[in-house]
Parts: sequence; structure tokens; C-alpha cells
Amino acid sequence: MSDNNEAGPLSPAVPLADSRARDELGPTEGGAAEGATVRQFVTFQMGEELFAVPLTDVQEIIRLPSIVEVPMSISSLEGLANLRGSVLPIINLRRVFNLDPTQHNDATRVVVVNKRGLVGFIVDRMSRVVTAEPREIETVGRSGSTIETELLEGVVKRGQSMIMILDTDHLTGQLQTPPSHRPRRENGGTFVDRGDGEGSSDEVQLVSFELDGQEYALPIECVQEIVQVPESISRIPLASSHSLGMMNLRDRLLPLVSLRSMFGMPAAPVGEQSRIVVVAHSEGGAEMTVGVVIDTAKEVLRVPRSIVDPVPAMLSAGGQANEVDQICRMEDGRRLVSILRADQLFLNSAVRAAIDDADLARGKDAVGEPETQSSHPIDEDEQFVVFRVADEEYGVPIESVQEIVRIPDQLTRVPTAPSFIEGVVNLRGSVLPVIDQRRRFALPDMERNDRQRIVVFLIHGMRTGFIVDSVSEVLKISKSRISDAPDMSLQHGSAITRVANIVEMKRMILMLEVEKLLDRSETASLKAAA
Repeated sequence: MSDNNEAGPLSPAVPLADSRARDELGPTEGGAAEGATVRQFVTFQMGEELFAVPLTDVQEIIRLPSIVEVPMSISSLEGLANLRGSVLPIINLRRVFNLDPTQHNDATRVVVVNKRGLVGFIVDRMSRVVTAEPREIETVGRSGSTIETELLEGVVKRGQSMIMILDTDHLTGQLQTPPSHRPRRENGGTFVDRGDGEGSSDEVQLVSFELDGQEYALPIECVQEIVQVPESISRIPLASSHSLGMMNLRDRLLPLVSLRSMFGMPAAPVGEQSRIVVVAHSEGGAEMTVGVVIDTAKEVLRVPRSIVDPVPAMLSAGGQANEVDQICRMEDGRRLVSILRADQLFLNSAVRAAIDDADLARGKDAVGEPETQSSHPIDEDEQFVVFRVADEEYGVPIESVQEIVRIPDQLTRVPTAPSFIEGVVNLRGSVLPVIDQRRRFALPDMERNDRQRIVVFLIHGMRTGFIVDSVSEVLKISKSRISDAPDMSLQHGSAITRVANIVEMKRMILMLEVEKLLDRSETASLKAAA
């Protein structure tokens, strides 16, 4: 499930050691003479069996939260969830115990254990808190249990019933995978021209988008991010017709303008595909930003300068600022992309008015005055391209993305290519091998559609394209919201190394380390196929 609601503890939200939290489990069973050394266990049912974990290891019991599935993870992992700002790996005990799968229902609970970090275990039904004296706990060898004995600490037999005590140290240790080397990226995630060898200085990178059926682009270095249109926009009284208002973007007010209105195009309602491109421009030592609303984001293009021409003089004549000053001729001139200049965009009276309005709303008295520093300074942000595969969101550092292109009508199959290669495409005279990320993650295939894109990476010196379901946005995320993926949730060598937990947006984004999408032997196979 992609809607990652925060896991809510059962009321009341307190540790089980508190008497109020025991109400969920009913009265404590068993007893001992005052002063005797006893142990308490939280018990639950899995199928027909009764299990227990030490009460001291249990932090809380919650209902089943919204879960983000992790592809290519250990088989027992149900997914990751948000627990009050922390990333909680959730393990399906039925898979651990090799029990038949069953549908979750209203009785399903997650027992959150705090051992080697927080881990949640899905159980069929909670039972009660049980008190047992040491003499009542038998060793595993005599229990006759069908459960793997290494997972059991012992059993408590009472009458005809048997309670199997799980060894939480061994259980969480068995799920742990060897820690991988995860280099932390220290740069602030700014857009850079990522040359991949000879000829890179003769290329330009553009972020393209669509307005009223026409394609436009901005140089990638002036685009800070691309975000979704918020549900509510703060309107500004008596603002210009081109100004849409303001939105709160990480504790700062961002003025919004309609490019459709600025360019004299027919008005159109904001749709599901609409996006806001955050454009930045430095003037007089101060950085100004504005959000321009577009119909749909299209691609990140890397094109040779030889196919970029100035706008003909007769087209650029006029009294207003010339936002479009270059035309990119793609596909032998069949596809023309109009390139906007950021500095000219900020000279437009509509953009200036929108910035003035936002400054007034902030209580400022000068356009371009440095903004008050937010709680997440820009040098503490990282920038990611966010895309979807199946129901989940994934992110890759913007500096890892070579470009994003549409899928051609037909991919060329290579008979001798490895099975994981979907085909090859001609990308400006070079053969680009393409991999279907759904198959890579062992997910069901889907029919080709207009929203799918090929994201191009440079892996071990080889340009490789990965088909994704859609590219949603370019997003800045504070480093404080990004944590290492729980070791127990992934297989060794997994490409998913970090998780961004954006609580207020109810989003959990799985961060990919691009170099781990392919190993070196697979890269060699790609080179042979190309």
C-alpha cells in the first residue's frame, strides 16, 4: 500500500508495563507467592498455537498500519511502516514459522519488540499476559514443538495447553542481514551537469514539460525541484491575474504563477498530472524562487548543443520580456522544444508581482530580500527524482539521473541478450539497453502506457535505462528525514539502502543506490548486448 498512514497504537498508547495497556490482553494469568522470582510474558495466537514473548521486550501493541512493500527483501518481511516518525520493519510471523498464509482481519495485531532496534511482528490474535515461575518453563528439547527450535527459548505447559516462548534475541538476529556499506552523500543535492566522458561539455540538460499541448523546457541548473500541487493554495487579495497565490514549501512561502496565463493560453483546471516547477534565480546576491504551474512534467533531457538554435529574430520581437530564447530540434526536427530563460522569466511583470505579493505576505519591504532560514536549511537537503513502480514510491539522487525519456513505440529485442534486458533503444545514435524495473523487482508486468518513462543511469560506466511506471516529481528532502533502511528488511546487496519518512505527507519513499541496481557481471552482459 502506498498511502503510508502513521501506525496508531491501541488506546491507551502506553507501554505494556503500564496496567492500562494490559486491558487489551485481559487479566494476567497465573500467579506466584509474593517475593518469588517470576517472569511475565505477552501471549498471542498463530493458527492453533500459542506463543509468548517476554513482557520486558515488548514496547507496544498496534493495529496493522499502512505498509510500504519492499521488493527483493527477505521473505518474512511484510514491509515498512511509520511509527511516530520512525521507520518500523514489520515481519510476518506466519512466514517465519512456515504456516499457511491467511488474510489479515480486525483481530490482527503487530507486536512491537525493542531488540536491536524496533521490529514489529504480525500476529493472528492477542491473548493475555501470563506470569510463570522458572520451574514452570521447560527446555525446548522436551517440548515436542514443530517450530524451529533455535527460535524458542522454552515452553510453559499448563494442563493440556502449551505456550511456546520465543527467543527475541535469536529471532531478530536471524532476520538481520550483514550490514552493507552505505556511503552518505554529503552534497546538498544541487543539480549538476554529470559528464560521462568525452563530449559531455557539448551537451545541455533540460527539464521539459507541457503547456496546452506544446512542449517547453528549462535548463536543469535553474530548477530546484518539481512538486505536486497542494490541495489548498493561499490566495492573495487583489493579486495580478497571473498569480495563483502561495503555498508552504518546507516552512517558506512560495509564490505561484500560471504559465498558461502568462503566455496567453486558455485557462484550464489543475489536474492530476499538473505539477509545480520551482525555479530559482540569483540577483544582487540574493536568491529568488517562484513556482510555475504546468500541465504535466515530461522528461529530463540531455541533448547535444548542435540541435539547440536561437529563436528566429522575427519570433522574438515584441515589447515583453523574451522568456523563450532557444529552440531544441529533436527527432530530426519533428519535435520542437521551446527553452525558457530563467533570468528573463524573473523579469516578467507577472513573476515580479507574485514575488512582491509573497514578500508583502511575509512582512518584507524589498523584493529579493533573503528569506528567513527555515528549519531545514538548503545545505541540509538532498534532491531526489521520485518515481513509482507498482504501488510504491522510489527515489534516486538527482545527480545519478542522466535523463528521463519516453518509451518508444517499440523496443528492439536482442536474441542473445540476458533475460533481464527488455530490449534496446536508439538514444541519439547510441544503443541504450533497457531493463523493466517491475521484472527486476519480481512484480507483475503491466501494459505499456503514456505515463511510463525510461530513467537513464550511468552504472559502472555503462548507460542503462530502467522502465518505471511513472516519474512523479523532483523533491528536496531534509537529511533529518532520511535514515538507513533497517538491516533486517533487506537482502545483502539490496539497492534499497535508505528510507525517507515524510510523516506530514504520509509518504515513505524507498531510496535506491543506483550502483547496486546492477552488479558488474550484469553490466558486462549489457555491454556485450549493446
